[in-house]
Amino acid sequence: MTVTIDNPRAPRTLPKRRGVNWEKWGWIYMRVSGIVLVVLIFGHLFVNLMVGTGVHAIDFAFVAGKWADPFWIVWDTALLWLALIHGANGMRTLINDYARGPVFRRILTWSLLGATVVLLILGTLVIYTFEPCPVGGPAELLPTFCGVSK
Repeated sequence: MTVTIDNPRAPRTLPKRRGVNWEKWGWIYMRVSGIVLVVLIFGHLFVNLMVGTGVHAIDFAFVAGKWADPFWIVWDTALLWLALIHGANGMRTLINDYARGPVFRRILTWSLLGATVVLLILGTLVIYTFEPCPVGGPAELLPTFCGVSK
């Protein structure tokens, strides 16, 4: 019996695929977002823990003062979106690797997508609608830095 082995250096012809290669773009996103997230996370930790009096200064007034600057609103929004989508993409990979059966995999993937969208919307709303001193708010519920006499 004779066995022939194909030449390993012979050019291979793969079938042409149409459409977007989502796995490739997901892989690229994970690498790029990971690098950007390292910068965003260490910047976030440095400002919140090292500047000023450290962790003891983080309270409602600290967040209100930080989000009064548009730079920190954009910074925290980018951190939220990149981290959440990065994590969801990692979970999608785990679902694809370990979920048995196409129906169960589809249910988990759509549930993950739904949870990710809801969290992105809620987190973005919190960042952009945060108002520490609402006009006409009850004085006993407002923080002391709002300048309302109780």
